[in-house]
This record gives sequence, structure tokens and C-alpha cells, in this order.
Amino acid sequence: MSNQTHWKKLTNPDYIGAYSLNEGEERTVEIIKVSREMVMGSDGKKEECTVAFLKAEKRFILNVTNCKTITKILGTPYIEDWAGKRIVIYVERIKAFGEYVDALRVKGKPAELPQLLPNTKQWTGAIAALKSGQWDINKIKTQFSLSIENEKLLITASNDTV
Repeated sequence: MSNQTHWKKLTNPDYIGAYSLNEGEERTVEIIKVSREMVMGSDGKKEECTVAFLKAEKRFILNVTNCKTITKILGTPYIEDWAGKRIVIYVERIKAFGEYVDALRVKGKPAELPQLLPNTKQWTGAIAALKSGQWDINKIKTQFSLSIENEKLLITASNDTV
């Protein structure tokens, strides 16, 4: 992950955007709920938008394209049915308003998350991320499947000081 800050993170820090993902990154996220809320754009104007609240992530402003894709992926147009479901987000270069821009998009059903197991490189990385405060346990669970026993081990290991 880059240590540099994309300027868009400063103009709308409450929402996830294309600038939130690294080049080529796909991220599996879980929808908590979807609702309408007032959002202030970078131009200072307020607009009512459809927003997905995501587990262990910032909120995701949903446009019509992404709502249609989620409907197709989850097999239901009803936002209440989207709660608790996982989707994959990624960045796509699109033409909008006469120029090419990066847009956050949704695609296909998420693959099963890999198991996070003790004594692996990923386990060591997860402990380091927890110790540094970079990630919390919920964010780790968006990237890995974690048994209850291993979750307890991971939390204990991250709280141990050397």
C-alpha cells in the first residue's frame, strides 16, 4: 500500500472511492445496509445519494450502474436484501463527462476468502498490521476467513509485546 495521500481522500474523506484502492486491487466488502443520505460533493453542493454502509470500510456512494450490477449479482433489486451480502469492488477507467476517469465498480460474486492460519506469512502480516493499528480485526476479516479459535489466537498474539 502506498504511503502517499491521494488528494481526493482529503476532499471527501467519509466515502470510499477509486482512490482508496491500489492499482489492480480488488476488495471484497460486506454491505451492512443501504439508504439515502445527503452528500456534499467536491464542488460544495449537497445532493441526496444512495449510500452503502460497508463493514470495516468507509461508506460507498452507489450510482445507477453499481446498483444494477449489485441487483444482478445478488439476484434482488431490494436494498433490504443486500444487507449481510458480500460484493467485490474494483477500479475501472471510464469515459464520463467528456473525459476519462477512474470509477469504483462492482463485479461478480466474491470468491471464498482464503483461510488465515497460524505460522503463515499472512498470519505474521496480520499480527503486524494489528499491532501497528493499521488494521483492526474486522478489516482482516474482510480479506480472510478466520475461525473463532484463530481469531482469539490472532488477537492474543497482536496484544503480546516482545
